[in-house]
Amino acid sequence: MTEQHSLPLGTQPAGFAAPPSPGRCATGTQYVLQRGDAVAVITELAAGLRLFSLGGTVLTETYADDQIAPGATGITLAPWANRIRDGQWMLHGQKQQLDLTELSRGNASHGLLRNTGYELVEQSREHVVLQAAVFPQHGYPFLVRHRVRYELTASQELQVEQTLSNDSTAPAPFVLGAHPYLRLGDTPSEELTLTVNAATCLISDERKIPVRTEPVAGESDLRAGVPVSQLELDSAYTDLDFPDGLATHRLTAVDGRHVELWQDDKCPYVHVFVSTEFPGRTKAVALEPMTGPADAFNSGDGLRWCEPGHSFSMRWGIRASLEAA
Repeated sequence: MTEQHSLPLGTQPAGFAAPPSPGRCATGTQYVLQRGDAVAVITELAAGLRLFSLGGTVLTETYADDQIAPGATGITLAPWANRIRDGQWMLHGQKQQLDLTELSRGNASHGLLRNTGYELVEQSREHVVLQAAVFPQHGYPFLVRHRVRYELTASQELQVEQTLSNDSTAPAPFVLGAHPYLRLGDTPSEELTLTVNAATCLISDERKIPVRTEPVAGESDLRAGVPVSQLELDSAYTDLDFPDGLATHRLTAVDGRHVELWQDDKCPYVHVFVSTEFPGRTKAVALEPMTGPADAFNSGDGLRWCEPGHSFSMRWGIRASLEAA
């Protein structure tokens, strides 16, 4: 039998600012991973990352245990990431209609598992594997499984692997992604500098659907680092730099401390969202690794098809250097 390391009801690990609430957490079972000074909390709901901290320094935005993830913080995304315009796409000449879950813009948003509890597959003190199925339904007539593995490594970084498996008899289209928000302890995010190693920006319309691409230039060029205080962003980037097969993006404090998100080359897009609406934060920075951008089911950009009986995996992670320069 798998050993359980879930968070006791009504308790919270170091790094949570809000007081505990009675009863079961709104995001279900809380799986607590620990290795050395690193702690991660993973939720049953949406296989989400609720907390990652190192040496008591919180490296991701978090929330109280009576809340669901505000601004989709930390959730994993399948079988698409971001948005599908009008919730419509064509499959072999037949229109498919998904439920609209972003009514203000008329889009189907963030896949089909955002409100799903994932089943525990295996767990140790240092890792957890969760899995959920997408059953055939209107707008997505395929049977697929999304498996998410979180692990704290010996170097005390968090590594994540997301795998989509197709149990259908026909190829299934998909885009995988995740929605972590990074932070650097109690330092206000607007005092940090954001670096994103990407050469191309996707320009979106008022519904947040990409309409064209442009080489980064001026305010859209984040390669040399831009203060978060100057940024108002909700855009995808691509043409990432992948030295040694990993692209890395960074939030840096004035004293040189930094937190990084990395993604492998199976994941050629990153969505950058600088929110002014995250509870308790003037600004919050989401760095979202994705295999394709918004509306990929229509544009075909980054869209992949998983053959029957096959699987596809992408990897990403978070690490930090907390020594001042």
